Amino acid sequence: MMDVNAFHALERAFSPERMQTYLDAAGRDHGTALQLYARNVQLGAAFHGPLQALEVALRNAIHARLEERYGSQWYTNPAAGLDSHAHDSMAGVLRRSAGEPTADHFVAKMSLGFWVRLVGRGGWGNGGRKADYERTLWRPALHRAFPGHSRRKVQQRLNDLRRLRNRIAHHEPIVGRDPHKDHDDLLEAMGWISSDVRAWIERHSNLPDVLRAPLSAPIRF
Repeated sequence: MMDVNAFHALERAFSPERMQTYLDAAGRDHGTALQLYARNVQLGAAFHGPLQALEVALRNAIHARLEERYGSQWYTNPAAGLDSHAHDSMAGVLRRSAGEPTADHFVAKMSLGFWVRLVGRGGWGNGGRKADYERTLWRPALHRAFPGHSRRKVQQRLNDLRRLRNRIAHHEPIVGRDPHKDHDDLLEAMGWISSDVRAWIERHSNLPDVLRAPLSAPIRF
C-alpha cells in the first residue's frame, strides 16, 4: 500500500501520462515502477557529465577544422555551403547578439543539433539548391576531426547520442534504452575526437557504478 500511495503521489505531481511509461514497463507493479523512475533519474544524472564533455569537445573540434578551411567566421562564408536549416538556426543567435558576435560566442550558443547536422548530407540551401556537406564540409575539413571514420558512421552515432541527450534534458524516460550500449557508444565517439578526454571521462564518471547497481538498490539521487 505504501508503494501504491507513493506512486500516486508522484502521478499527481508529474502527471499520469508521464508515470504510465514506468508502470507499463514494470508490469503494473507500483513498487517496481517507483524503482524504474528512480533509476531513470540516476541514469540521467550520471549521463549528464559525459554527454556535456562530448558536446563541448564536438563543437570545438568541428569549429577548429572549419576555421582552418574557411576562416574564423566560417559560418558566414558562402564557400562552406551551409543549408537553409543552418542559416535559420544561426539567425536567432546572430539576432540576439549585441553587435557582431565573436566566433567563441557563436560556438558556445549553437545547439548540439546544429553541430550534428554539419556531419550530415546537408539539406536545401538558399536559392533552392541542395547543399552538399560531403563536398564542402566533410572532405575538405571535418574528416580530420574524426580520423579513420566515415561521415555516415559519425553522423548516425552522434545523432543517436543527441537523441539520448535530449531525452535526458527534457526529463523523458531512457530506461527503455540499453544504457550499457549508450555508455560504450559515448566513450567510443569521444575517443574519435580525443582519447585524452575519453580517458578523463572513464576516470571520473560515476555512470559505471549506476549501471552496476541492481534495480532494488536504495534510491539515491
